[in-house]
Amino acid sequence: MEFENKVVMITGSTGGIGKACAVLYAKDEALLALLGRSTEKLEALRKELGLPADRCLLFAGDISKEAYVRKTVQETLDRFGRIDVLINTAGNGGPAALTEDYSYDAFKACYETNVYGTFLTMKYVLPAMKKQKSGAIVNTGSSSGIRGYELESGYGSSKWATIGLTKNVASENADTGVRINSVSPGWVDTKMMAQILENYAKKSGGDPAAYFSTSPMGRAGTPEEIAEGMYYLTSSKASYANGTNLVLDGGSTIG
Repeated sequence: MEFENKVVMITGSTGGIGKACAVLYAKDEALLALLGRSTEKLEALRKELGLPADRCLLFAGDISKEAYVRKTVQETLDRFGRIDVLINTAGNGGPAALTEDYSYDAFKACYETNVYGTFLTMKYVLPAMKKQKSGAIVNTGSSSGIRGYELESGYGSSKWATIGLTKNVASENADTGVRINSVSPGWVDTKMMAQILENYAKKSGGDPAAYFSTSPMGRAGTPEEIAEGMYYLTSSKASYANGTNLVLDGGSTIG
């Protein structure tokens, strides 16, 4: 119950990994601020978690929009008085396309959610955490941002940027009491993975295996396995972890 009555903000909270995180912190009786694009999905998640409105705030919107992020953070502070944890799981997987076929709009969309959204949430949460002299932030990288994959120039490079952004911000805050880390999943059994496989299948004439293999473990990860890593990095057990990129990919990037 380490996070009992601590305030935890989660972006992409209705997605696979975000939802798994929400379940973990709800079990600890944390106060939650859940961000996502759909009001209906957010309300369904709060109902599934069994939390009353005064312990679980819902914010529907787009984290690449500065006004939305600023308002969300301020309303959370107004209601709960602090923010102890920020988990950034919102993501855009982009299309499966060769670089020359990758549309500029699709490329920008990857960066807007994966990089700009991560930047904006940290920008507006950090002042409160630094004032508290405590806090933990976990961003979502990817194995695609470590080794590179075909057909993922937008998504993969945005995850390289996210990992780098995490390390830069961690360096700035090494003596503030705020820790900033990232988790880089490999293939995880989520809606995003299903969409990527569908894109691969279209590109390869129906067989995604032309571009896809799970991991040396022979399977994809589960959202819960990734959420446990994020939970760990925000806990006191990871008190010396700052600027770390925790790779949870079943061994895909071993070599």
